[in-house]
Amino acid sequence: MLAATIEKHKKKEGFQGQKTVLIPKKIVSAINKKNKLSQPLFITDIGYYPKAKYHYRERPAGAEQFIFIYCLDGKGTAIIGQKKYTLNAGNFIIIPAGIYHRYASDDTNPWTIYWVHFKGDMAEAIAEFSNKHSGGYKGFIKYNENCIAVFNEIYTQLERGFRKANLVYANMCFWYFLSTFIFNEKLKPPGTATEKDPVDIAIEFMNTHIATSLKLQDLAQHVNVSASHFSFLFKEKTGYSPIEYFNHLKIQKACQFLLFTNLRIKEIAIELGIADHYYFSRLFHKVMGTSPNSYRKKGT
Repeated sequence: MLAATIEKHKKKEGFQGQKTVLIPKKIVSAINKKNKLSQPLFITDIGYYPKAKYHYRERPAGAEQFIFIYCLDGKGTAIIGQKKYTLNAGNFIIIPAGIYHRYASDDTNPWTIYWVHFKGDMAEAIAEFSNKHSGGYKGFIKYNENCIAVFNEIYTQLERGFRKANLVYANMCFWYFLSTFIFNEKLKPPGTATEKDPVDIAIEFMNTHIATSLKLQDLAQHVNVSASHFSFLFKEKTGYSPIEYFNHLKIQKACQFLLFTNLRIKEIAIELGIADHYYFSRLFHKVMGTSPNSYRKKGT
């Protein structure tokens, strides 16, 4: 009897306090044909459902758009393909376009969600990047104030109407909105203590020892990890080997010396812990594509 009652009350929308903006397809199409800024990523629908009891959607053939859902409070579930996900407060999920999915609010602790449907040339790549960063379709964030502030800014602009400036601005903000979820750890308040992984610790060590000549073993010992495993972790996270990354930091510092000081090339090399200034010049050219002297001349 209870199951029958719940089934009867399932609904797509109509929740007290909800906010929704659906952008007409003709307007979406017209704007994106004429404006290259919106083509990579654009919103088609956006909304906020508070305490959405009995909220339920099922799309056997999937949706035309990618779907982003952030659970602010309460609880819900989502099924994508054959896999089921439980969404609690702090979880978000990105559902790919064109794949079977079903999602629903919990019957006893209904969720409060922010949601966006989006498309664009870069939509799939962004969704895949988010999945890789989060380890799957579902992610979790600790810091949501900035995320919600950006959502409200986007929503306010779209609520004012569909003139070109509003749409382009909202779509450009949407890039940042997604990044506040994908890179949420970067939004931590100043002074917040967070656990750092070996790669972050090593990069801090590199920056504080920029004037030295560190070896792979030095970095691995500093983070108490074997050299081989450290190299794997570092390249997996940054895309570069530890020493290559350290050299990039040195060259970044060299650029500052070249632009903001009168130090000679040999002196800059010494400041960076490189005894052979000819080697320094070759390294600089390899990274920057130009010689130190040419870089200095262009900068002025």
